[in-house]
Amino acid sequence: MGVFATTTYGQLEGADGDGVVWFRGIPFARPPVGELRFRPPQPPEPWAGVRQADRYGLTAPQNPSPMDQMMGLDPQPAGEDCLYLNVVTPAVDGGARPVMVWIHGGGFIMGAGSSLLYSGEQFARRGDIVYVSLNYRLGELGFLYLDELDESYAGSANNGILDQIAALEWVRDNIAAFGGDPGNVTIFGESAGGMSVGTLMATTKAQGLFHKAIAQSGASHNIIPAKLAAEVTNDFCERLGAASVAELLATPTEKMLEVRAELLASTVADVDRVAGGDGPPLVLPFQPVADGVVIDDDAVGTIREGSAAGVPLLVGTTRDEWKLFALLDAGELTLDTAKARGDAMFGDGAAVVAAYQAAFPGLGPKELFGEIATDYVFRIPAIRLAEAQVRQIADVWMYLFDWKSPAFGGVLGACHAVDVPFVFDAVDGAALAMMFGDGPRPIELAEQVQDAWLAFARGGDPNHETLPTWPRYDAERRATMRLAEPCSVIDDPMAATRELWATAL
Repeated sequence: MGVFATTTYGQLEGADGDGVVWFRGIPFARPPVGELRFRPPQPPEPWAGVRQADRYGLTAPQNPSPMDQMMGLDPQPAGEDCLYLNVVTPAVDGGARPVMVWIHGGGFIMGAGSSLLYSGEQFARRGDIVYVSLNYRLGELGFLYLDELDESYAGSANNGILDQIAALEWVRDNIAAFGGDPGNVTIFGESAGGMSVGTLMATTKAQGLFHKAIAQSGASHNIIPAKLAAEVTNDFCERLGAASVAELLATPTEKMLEVRAELLASTVADVDRVAGGDGPPLVLPFQPVADGVVIDDDAVGTIREGSAAGVPLLVGTTRDEWKLFALLDAGELTLDTAKARGDAMFGDGAAVVAAYQAAFPGLGPKELFGEIATDYVFRIPAIRLAEAQVRQIADVWMYLFDWKSPAFGGVLGACHAVDVPFVFDAVDGAALAMMFGDGPRPIELAEQVQDAWLAFARGGDPNHETLPTWPRYDAERRATMRLAEPCSVIDDPMAATRELWATAL
């Protein structure tokens, strides 16, 4: 049965079923095609009559990924006309429910808000929450630094972030028509989505558009300097055979995807490619950029100085983040190669490897490097973000997700992205067999995790009756909720390795 909602751009017809109402494929910006390909998002054109909101919009152009199958993510039609969002609500009834806006991950080169795993119906059904998911431009279309090719394109390196901001502006202006409260908006995301959350916390244009933030396996450190972004642009354009923005505009999407794949392969293989000592290794070729137009140089410093003052933060990582990437890494890793990678990442790989050998005696080179990479890429940035936000007398809550997957003989552990089905209370899905194996599904833990996220969205505090008491995070006790079977509170987990990074990152 049709359900109607009126936005500032026109009327929409959604549908109800099984206790929720959903609207799909809502345009929050004009199609970024043709002359708008590398431009900031523009407001959508109004429409006459009733627009059907019964199917998802196109996803951002992307190459296939082996992680899609593992996470049960379904391939969907893609195209550059991709700036759409989706709303799931308990009812269109004039209510003022908390709003949760999901920002998908995928290394800034893949993913979509419309993936089956992210349907979000459980948030609306169990939590009486209005749930929003969105697409944003990926890869070169969302993060190519064109300032040095044509100064009129200044800011192009953060179009993907500007897309997210445009979606949040749409939420501010329209979500009341879907039963949501525009004054109680929580942004949350995982991996590149968590990095986007951390970036938005430091971005002036995003201030006031959200009131709480959840950063899962991502923080505020994946913002590269303009110098490195220019190198990426030069490399991309050379591979493409384009020397101007006009030639980039004339390049077919398919050709851009081919070059994106080439660039990704070369940067993953070349761990020595660093930003002259002032940036992270270029493992992700496309990331937000400190361009001085959209994003300042030091995101964590900006947050420390109050860019997200008063915004409650829930932040954390999985225990074994890097084990997912190690599974996909077919190369042989010895202590010498681990030290060489450490040299590229930290300047003194031998010292870092020795310190981690002392902290984790008996681990082989691959597992040892996994501990180092987990900390460097994920855990320590999360701690730094928490420390920065605590300085603003904001409520901060830290977690460590430690449910270990039995799949592939247990080699995944509590790997990157294993927490996402728990947050969405979707661990019983058939598509996730590769992640969960054949054993019993941890349904009770999934409900505990989602209820924590729901409680946080309602009132800025993840505590609820089926969890142990979850203390706020501070730089002394560092209380951390271990989300596992059973859940428990740990003070300053893995303190020895955390302290190794006191002068780094």
